[in-house]
Amino acid sequence: MSCWMLLRLHSGDLRRSLLPLYGSLSLRALSSGSISRSLRESYRILQLPDDGDSNAAEVKEAYLHMAKLYHPDSGAPTADAALFSQIEEAYRAVLAHLARQKSASQYTQSMEDEEEDQIKRNAPQHRQYLSFEGIGSGTPSQRERQYRQFRVERATDQVLEYRQKEMEKAAADEGAMVTRDARLRSKQIKITQAVERLVEDLIQESMARGDFQNLSGTGKPLNKFDHNPYMDPMTHNLNRILIDNGYQPEWIVAQKEIRETIAKMRMSLQEVRARMGEPMRHSETLQWKEHCAAFANELGKLNKKVDNFNLIVPLMSRQMVHYSLKRELEKILETDKLLRQEKEREKERKEKEQMETARTSQNTRQGLITWMQNLLK
Repeated sequence: MSCWMLLRLHSGDLRRSLLPLYGSLSLRALSSGSISRSLRESYRILQLPDDGDSNAAEVKEAYLHMAKLYHPDSGAPTADAALFSQIEEAYRAVLAHLARQKSASQYTQSMEDEEEDQIKRNAPQHRQYLSFEGIGSGTPSQRERQYRQFRVERATDQVLEYRQKEMEKAAADEGAMVTRDARLRSKQIKITQAVERLVEDLIQESMARGDFQNLSGTGKPLNKFDHNPYMDPMTHNLNRILIDNGYQPEWIVAQKEIRETIAKMRMSLQEVRARMGEPMRHSETLQWKEHCAAFANELGKLNKKVDNFNLIVPLMSRQMVHYSLKRELEKILETDKLLRQEKEREKERKEKEQMETARTSQNTRQGLITWMQNLLK
């Protein structure tokens, strides 16, 4: 009789000790042993381990990665509608499997809770004072007050943690919206610049083909006071006042200054090289190096003006590149070489003309003498 009563009193403890073993066995059977071949194939399509240990976040990340590669509207070179359909079916199958796993886990937890409640109901009266999650010390009433204070503090911490998560989520959403707006503005700017470059290229190609040469008024100045029906009168009058006072945009003035400056620099260095002999003597070589160093210094200042010009020019096709010292010196030396050759050819031509003139005059004189001799005979 005593053994039977002992077994009856501790039957709840025995069931409570065996329940986690049963739950772990059931979950293990659901997660590994019950995975069918089709489900393993679904994991393989999503490029996930086929042991079923992946969580929902990993499955969603794998699905999004595959969608970016194979979705028909993704614009990727690997887009495939049939393969994406298989990926979507596999994703749904894996999600259903994870849902079944979650429901099994919840069922096991509910069974544990039910067993614990039943044990508490069947336990003797003094067993209820052994709860309070192990919080506090002293008499049962003291422990109860301490446990209530602990619950208040825990609830306060949970509320603060929840508010912090909500604030972080709101900040993340706001940052995502700002990033998305910046991307949209950047995309619009790129599209606008691409359209402007396309239009400018088409205009330049038409000008190169001569499509604008047959227009009425070609080569004549524009009538700056013609009425423009597509412009409001205020803008028209403002443009008229600016044109009458000789206004020019800043980038046009800067471009004109850069071109005039490089032309003067080239002409100055060209004159220096023309005054030297060919080949140059040692002293002339030293002078040429000094002039080249001064030219390089001025060219560096001019390239800074080119940088400032590129910042204010409204069209990318009008931007300028830096002037290279090596190319400029090569052009100057090549031009000097051509000029010297031209001078040599001009000199040879003049000498030939003088020789022809002398020969002609000599022949004329000889013919006159011969004619007079014949006349005197």
